[in-house]
Amino acid sequence: MATPRPPDGGLEWTIVDDEIHTWFNEDVKRADAAFYGRRLWNVMTYWETSESDPQATEVMLEFARIWRATPKIVVSKTLESVDGNARLLRGDPIEEATRLKAELPGEIGVGGPTLAATFIEHGLVDEYRLLVHPVALGAGLPFFPALERPLDLELVETRRFQSGVLLLVYRPR
Repeated sequence: MATPRPPDGGLEWTIVDDEIHTWFNEDVKRADAAFYGRRLWNVMTYWETSESDPQATEVMLEFARIWRATPKIVVSKTLESVDGNARLLRGDPIEEATRLKAELPGEIGVGGPTLAATFIEHGLVDEYRLLVHPVALGAGLPFFPALERPLDLELVETRRFQSGVLLLVYRPR
């Protein structure tokens, strides 16, 4: 029997029901801006037109409204353009994140494992919100980069969703 190959950075294996989507809605509301890497951006552009999806629930449509209202910075050297409330950044994401962090009063989100790793390496992550799904892939894109020294983190919140997904929130000590 052949073993199915895990997705290469895809999110098909995640559990996102209305309960988890409600958490995502609240999480995205906290951000004054969000950075996205190219691959995750390509997935997230679904929310630009999600109203036309007959399977979209009200919680999903609420997420779409919140997400579209949030200013986004898409970091890519290969994309020609981005749509919606987003701008394309071909330059240094660390320089831009540092500038925005000084300007904006609220949170700045970062999405995509490669881009998140860059922010982690430069000490720009103030809080890690990890959703652990009851799925073992055996492969995939790592969220954390190879670190020169361990991150000393403090657990500040946990939550168990009905689906078995766990939320773990850590802050650097």
